Amino acid sequence: MSDSVTVTVSYGSEKHKLQISAQGDAAEPTLQDMAVIIEQITGVPITFQKLIYKGKSLKEMDKPLSALGIKNGCKVMLIGKRNSPEEDAELRKLKDLERSVELVANKLEEISKEFTGLQKSVPDNFNDCRLKRKNLVKKVQGLLAQCDTVEGNIGQEMDKLQSKNMALSE
Repeated sequence: MSDSVTVTVSYGSEKHKLQISAQGDAAEPTLQDMAVIIEQITGVPITFQKLIYKGKSLKEMDKPLSALGIKNGCKVMLIGKRNSPEEDAELRKLKDLERSVELVANKLEEISKEFTGLQKSVPDNFNDCRLKRKNLVKKVQGLLAQCDTVEGNIGQEMDKLQSKNMALSE
């Protein structure tokens, strides 16, 4: 089979002729490759896409299109909803927040290594150093408690989103 397939995707009254190419080291394009392009063209997130070919719902994202019977010229129907502009804005904010959390996590790891080094190098008879170290430990423990709270909030939001996505995909 060729390393690309041309299909027509119908979404409501829209029709899109798409050229699907294999990504990475794959010899031929997969359903995942097609879903990614469909998301880019239509704005329907992969998790909200229901792709139908010859009356059957396509679900096995890792399968090559040829294994699903899809070849050049085939027609695939898309059912699903686009995110609202408001939801897209919230998703962008969450992605920015995710990057910030990653930066904080990296910085926290650096501080932890630095603190561990200091802990080993300060003799017990240096009272001012011990007091300063103790205050730093308390401050770090407070920050960790804040991190736990934020992590709990994020977990709750993720659970809500997953249950909502499950309900929408059914």
